[in-house]
This record gives sequence, structure tokens and C-alpha cells, in this order.
Amino acid sequence: MTSHPKDLSDKLIEVIKNEPKVCRHIHLPVQSGSSNILKVMNRRYDKERYLELVEKIKTNIPEASLSTDIMIGFPGETEEDFLETLDVVEKARYDQAFTFIYSKRTGTPASVMENQVPEDVVKDRFDRLLKRVNEIADERTKRLEGKTVRALVEDVNDHDSELVTARLDNNLLVHFKGDKSLIGSMVEVKLLEAKGFYYMGEME
Repeated sequence: MTSHPKDLSDKLIEVIKNEPKVCRHIHLPVQSGSSNILKVMNRRYDKERYLELVEKIKTNIPEASLSTDIMIGFPGETEEDFLETLDVVEKARYDQAFTFIYSKRTGTPASVMENQVPEDVVKDRFDRLLKRVNEIADERTKRLEGKTVRALVEDVNDHDSELVTARLDNNLLVHFKGDKSLIGSMVEVKLLEAKGFYYMGEME
């Protein structure tokens, strides 16, 4: 279930910070960095409120990873609105962002709105967004490169049966040599190489 920024309370942040059984990961969908677009979306928060939440997370749980959802091309989105979204990306510095292009859904208010954004404009903005999101994610992932961490082995790797896939405390993934007997166990893994949204490692 996707969380909503309005539901992220101080109490929940404290639980994530202090409860060892909870991952240090928060998914906080922004959708758009433009307060104008957020209002039209009926999201019930603005850019400033959203960034206050981000700052609260980073202050209280500096080791936490942060992911988000971003939609490009919502009706009425201007270049200035898009630049506000890029500004949020720069300030939040997400570990991962799920990026989407707006598409009409029959029966929704947005589907009959005027000022639908031209397809070529949307694609240009989407490409610019994706480039910056990936650059920041790569920078963020590299901060743990070379460190040894605990990880929960989840499965044999989909692409290479000689590898297993494990999840770190911050919800990122690491792939390393192992077999199905490790599934369900907590292991110590050295993160050898950051690959943007995941790591290659070796079990210690």
C-alpha cells in the first residue's frame, strides 16, 4: 500500500527510528513538486509542507533511504511547474524514484481538463527528470560502497542462479554468490560495487 504524506506522523518517524524490526526506509510519494499542481490533484499538502517532512526524516533518521512517486505531464503542468519538481528532487535526494507519465483515465476529473500537455513536451521533461533521478540515486548508493552490512536473503537471483538476492535495512538490494539454503537467513555482506539502485557484494 502506498503511503500518503499527510499520514506521516512524528510518532511513525520515531517508530521507524527506534524499532529494530522496522526497515529504515520511507516511501513518500510527492507526485509533483509544484504546489499549484498538487492543489489541482487534491493532494492536501504543498511543496513546502512536503519538504518539511523530508527534512524531519533526514534529521531524525539520517541513515534512512527515501523513495517517491513522481508523475510528469499532469494537465496544466507548465515548465515552471516541472522545474519545481526538479527542485524537490534536488533537495530530497531520493534513493529511488518511481517515475510515471500522466495518462488519461476515463471517469477521472483530470481526463476532461483543458491544457493537456503535448506528448513531445512530456517526453522531454520525463527524460530530464529520469536523468537527474538516476544520477542522484547513483551518488546515494555509492555512500555505502565498501561497507559490510546485515542483509536478509530473499531468493535466488532471477538472472543468475549462482547468485542470491538480499535486502538491506534501508530496503535496497544486494546480489552475491550463494544458494537457496541461505533464503530466510540474515547474513553479513560486503558491498563491493554500487549499481545505482542495488549492489554487488560478497558474503563474509
